[in-house]
Amino acid sequence: MDETDAAPRSPAYALAIFDFDGTLANSGDWFLSIADDLALRFRFRAAGADEIEMMRGLTSREVIQRLGIPRWKLPAIARHVHALLADQIDQIAPFDGIDTLIETLEAGGMRIAIVTSNSEANVRAVLSPATIARIELFECGASLFGKARLFKRVLRRSRVAPHEVIAIGDETRDIVAARKAGVAAGAVLWGYANRAALTRLEPDVLFETPADVVHALLPGLPKDESGS
Repeated sequence: MDETDAAPRSPAYALAIFDFDGTLANSGDWFLSIADDLALRFRFRAAGADEIEMMRGLTSREVIQRLGIPRWKLPAIARHVHALLADQIDQIAPFDGIDTLIETLEAGGMRIAIVTSNSEANVRAVLSPATIARIELFECGASLFGKARLFKRVLRRSRVAPHEVIAIGDETRDIVAARKAGVAAGAVLWGYANRAALTRLEPDVLFETPADVVHALLPGLPKDESGS
């Protein structure tokens, strides 16, 4: 094999848009810890312990319907959760391998954005300063089903064509939003929704680990440079 054969190829996409909670930040256990209090405060049905794993196989809309949460309450619930998270931010950390993932993608020539329903202050408090410095665009405060609009805003701000962009998240609503914005949909299997729920929506690619993201987005990168 000559040197040109061994060299990494160009990135598969020009821009990767990442979700935050459940994708970059390991906040799932914290959300579960406050779920019963949320149900009491906002008067919807609390999920039984035997339901939690089952609901990971449902779409976001199916979960909301199952718990009987009126759509009009969703903005108030989101504001309360993000304010509470700000007070308890020391309980949240990035998933293992996220710092290396972001560093490697940027070094490989990819641009990086974050689109999340969480606040930018919470994102900056959880991710390391070095990782934050590698993220070009932040669009935060998305409504539960409003990410497509922010994906499109990132496209306008970055001036990158939709076919050159992949949006990566851990929930079914992330896949739906990517489709609406006309960008590729990547789904991670270390977050909230399980494989069955995610594959039902046919994302363009599934990722088992952060290293898998590197392998897919930077084809040809040697394994010892991908964090695997």
